[in-house]
Amino acid sequence: MSERPKLDKNLSGAAFRAWYWLKDELVEFLRENGLPVTGGKTELTDRIADFLDTGNVNAPKRTRRTSKKSAGDITPDTVIEENFVCSEKHRAFFKTQLGESFTFNVKFQKWLKSNAGKTYRDAVEAYKEIKKDKGGRKTIDSQFEYNTYIRDFFEHNPGHPLEEAIRCWKYKKSQQGSHKYEDSDLTNSIIK
Repeated sequence: MSERPKLDKNLSGAAFRAWYWLKDELVEFLRENGLPVTGGKTELTDRIADFLDTGNVNAPKRTRRTSKKSAGDITPDTVIEENFVCSEKHRAFFKTQLGESFTFNVKFQKWLKSNAGKTYRDAVEAYKEIKKDKGGRKTIDSQFEYNTYIRDFFEHNPGHPLEEAIRCWKYKKSQQGSHKYEDSDLTNSIIK
């Protein structure tokens, strides 16, 4: 087991990716090296790894957002626009169709963004199906390593306290390599 290296220009992209870094640490490194700091944790990680390997300064990915006005008057037969962006106008429409308890959950947002060209009637039906499908393991996006780790800890250790899960996470993130839960983390975090 080696110590986590200092995040500086002397690291290779692979060595950098082998360790867990907080987003604040990534932003600090980017600022110190005159690199763009916009984007999610995954994009920042990719930008740093590329910079360490090639010296390239990659511009942030640009997403074209439509204005709130583009939603116009939404009806069930309105076609879902390209580059869908959740807005208060969209929320108001879905509340009229699905009730006041409607919320934009992640799965439904992803459905809307990937189904341009379908109608809002289709979206209402998709939302109902998504709400019905409560079973099964939910996918947690890759940038939320902590959340994934804690969920996996409790799947393997039901009844254990959160403090124990957090202790194991702190141990795991201090290690080089994968930051996914392994049964040995419980023992190793006590030994450390």
